[in-house]
Amino acid sequence: MSQATEISLEALASRAERAGQGAPPVELWNPPDCGAMDLRIDREGHWIHEGQPIHREALVRLFSTILRREPDGRFCLVTPVEKLGITVEDAPFLAVEMSAETRDGVPILSFRTNVGDLVEAGPEHPLRFAADAEGFRPYLLVRGGLEARLTRPLAYDLAGLAEERDGRLGIRSGGSFFDLPDASDHA
Repeated sequence: MSQATEISLEALASRAERAGQGAPPVELWNPPDCGAMDLRIDREGHWIHEGQPIHREALVRLFSTILRREPDGRFCLVTPVEKLGITVEDAPFLAVEMSAETRDGVPILSFRTNVGDLVEAGPEHPLRFAADAEGFRPYLLVRGGLEARLTRPLAYDLAGLAEERDGRLGIRSGGSFFDLPDASDHA
């Protein structure tokens, strides 16, 4: 078992700034659309405003709590009084640490994101796999249509946890089984 899967849930939670805390209720806010701002989240999870990376982690974490995905797929920063569109190149968050534990005989995978969320994969937070010629990229639903892409090292760790069920390889967590793509899914 790799180092990433040997991390305890307690250790993960101690580093997850927002563990146990919910994000603001952005899904309940219906402010007017105020256009777009020059803010982009690149494929590596960097937040870039007007061409310059945002280096203040506290600001990125604050913005992450008011991020919302619209029904049409757009991403917006939302407050009770305004909504501004932003660009997200892939997923808005990265899963940067993982804990693999068993509770009452059930495997539980917990993830810490780069913006301080702590999320357990399961029915409410499913894993999804995008297949391409290079293999697969795993994603985890964090909240409200917002996903975290697992970093490459975590993807390898996750692949090491794969097991077979009914002739398919997949990952178990929280009582759910998430099918991995097979070679024909991206041939």
